[in-house]
Amino acid sequence: MLSHRAIWDGIDALAQRHGHSVSALARLAGLDATAFNVSKRVSKDGRERWPSTESISKILEATGEGFDSFLAGAGAFMQTSNTPYGQTVPLLGLAQAGAGGFFDSAGFPAGEGWDEVTLPSPVDPGIYALEIQGDSMEPLYREGDRVVVSPTEQVRRGDRVVVKTREGEVMAKILYRQSAKQIELHSLNPAYEPRVLNTGDIEWIARIIWASQ
Repeated sequence: MLSHRAIWDGIDALAQRHGHSVSALARLAGLDATAFNVSKRVSKDGRERWPSTESISKILEATGEGFDSFLAGAGAFMQTSNTPYGQTVPLLGLAQAGAGGFFDSAGFPAGEGWDEVTLPSPVDPGIYALEIQGDSMEPLYREGDRVVVSPTEQVRRGDRVVVKTREGEVMAKILYRQSAKQIELHSLNPAYEPRVLNTGDIEWIARIIWASQ
């Protein structure tokens, strides 16, 4: 039976055999360059996402390979990949994240004091995990849940994000509206009012790409 891992490993292996990144492979097949990004393989609430059969057909046609070689390559890739499943990423609590010294100016992990958490799938460089504290995002995220964030992913309206202010406050919210001067953040818990912040008061904002609950 085909597994989520086997299909995605097959795509990674196909790109590797032809000297492409997964983004270049997608463009070669006439697809959106982000179609096969690692962040697209698991939804924001932690559910597995699968590539479409049409996407797989297009990359096989573009590379001149058949489905048998696609699956064979997946098996080989699982044994040799430099980004194995079970990879660890840095982990920090939201309250601790508000203290200085844990991030660089772009919101990437820095310094010491980080713990680690293991993820069930390959990960992009630079991502890390934060442990939820408080109840502003209930019922989606509860106290103790861990969210994985990416400082490099573009954020859009409706995305679940983690924001750090220049005063050291770190919060998980929904990006409701963003302009050149302000961003508006909403909570899932109706007990919390929306927050409107000036962009100059924000140190960084990172998109939540995965959650462990």
